[in-house]
Amino acid sequence: MDTRSVTASVILAVGIAGGFALLGSNISSGIESFVNRDRIVTVKGLSERQVKADRVIWPVGFRELGDDLQDVYGRIEKRKDQVVAFLKEAGLTDAEIEVASPQVTDAQAEMYANQKSRYRYSMTQTVTVSSDKVDLVRDLLVRQSDLIKAGVTLVGDYSWRTSFQFTGLNTVKPAMIEEATKNARASAEKFAQDSGSSLGKIRRANQGQFSITDRDSNTPYIKSVRVVTTVEYFLKD
Repeated sequence: MDTRSVTASVILAVGIAGGFALLGSNISSGIESFVNRDRIVTVKGLSERQVKADRVIWPVGFRELGDDLQDVYGRIEKRKDQVVAFLKEAGLTDAEIEVASPQVTDAQAEMYANQKSRYRYSMTQTVTVSSDKVDLVRDLLVRQSDLIKAGVTLVGDYSWRTSFQFTGLNTVKPAMIEEATKNARASAEKFAQDSGSSLGKIRRANQGQFSITDRDSNTPYIKSVRVVTTVEYFLKD
């Protein structure tokens, strides 16, 4: 091999080696940058409040039984008038009271009816209260026994369950979001401090969904409003 060939081979080898070195440098820099970009911490911030229900839906169901349809209908009409009078005397208005049509079941016409049923006809009617007078309705719920004493046969399964609602979410939402976000940042700052880092900018934030539930089964008129905010922060050395 002559001198020119040896020189060319050396130059080529050096060029290849230099290329690999440069490529290796770029790869190393890219991984480091990627790792740095992914130095994040994900935290959650909770805000929870207990509020009083501001609306109530109370279905008052009652029933009459008998073998003469017209007689049963006459008695259910009387009971309906008693229920409506009871509600109005307590302070509820016509706009807060809705009377549904009576529903009748004919035991002889029902294929799967209880054959031991004593009466042929069972008629049920519902008067529904929809009001923001929550305290008044709660008092009436306690006084339902007055209707029973007056001869009204009340029905009380799940279909006639009283529902308490909180409709003022928009009044508490801004303050709760602010509180949840502050709590999330406090957790992130504590994590950064413990790990010897400092907190950077927000990478991503998710407000989360608000939930409104009964505080417990015994006080459904007290609601628990809750929101969890999820925030990702960059960490810096």
